[in-house]
Amino acid sequence: MTDNRPGGHGERGRSIPTDRESPVGAPVIRGDESVTGTRARQAVQFDPDDPDSLEEAAKTVAEFASGASDDDHLYMLRGAAACAALVRGEGSYKAAAERAGDDATVSFIRKWARVHDLPRSVRKQVALGKIAPTAAKHIARVGGEERLLLAWASIDGDLTVREVRSIASSLNDDTPIHEALAEYDARLGELELTLSPPTYRDLRRRASIEDVEPGEIVTEALETYFED
Repeated sequence: MTDNRPGGHGERGRSIPTDRESPVGAPVIRGDESVTGTRARQAVQFDPDDPDSLEEAAKTVAEFASGASDDDHLYMLRGAAACAALVRGEGSYKAAAERAGDDATVSFIRKWARVHDLPRSVRKQVALGKIAPTAAKHIARVGGEERLLLAWASIDGDLTVREVRSIASSLNDDTPIHEALAEYDARLGELELTLSPPTYRDLRRRASIEDVEPGEIVTEALETYFED
């Protein structure tokens, strides 16, 4: 279902978090057993104000930069947390890279620290494996509400990492998001919903009587729900 109204996704004045709200280095997602199961017990918190924790972050970044992740999405989230904490503790990307060693470039640390700064709703999808960590790097390059729209479109449109990278670049060149997505046959606001048979029956009946698309009724109902 698609909301095709211009600006229909952000005109109600609600404040939607587009950046991280929890402390830097805190394992909010990695430590959530409902998301990561028993691996939550192994989640490490990196405290940029604690010298011992900062040393652990530097070691983790060095290992992460060496390519030892084996594409493990939870390990990559841990590496991103270590990058963010190291930057905060050292005061700059350059100082963080110098402390972590040769494999950890400024560019590498910047990209992964940005992933750690993504809002919780997006990081959760990374932990669940629905958004590839490498795609999250490109989503993190985008600012504001478009960051969230690209994240959800990457799932609903089954976009590849390469496609997400290209779309992120287009958005940063001021291409409207619906145009950037259309290049890869993805439509903004389109997803498949499974309804109970009675709800499906009533939705179709109401849409037919009112001569509107079912998506319009769903959109109005959800706007009311989110405003409560």
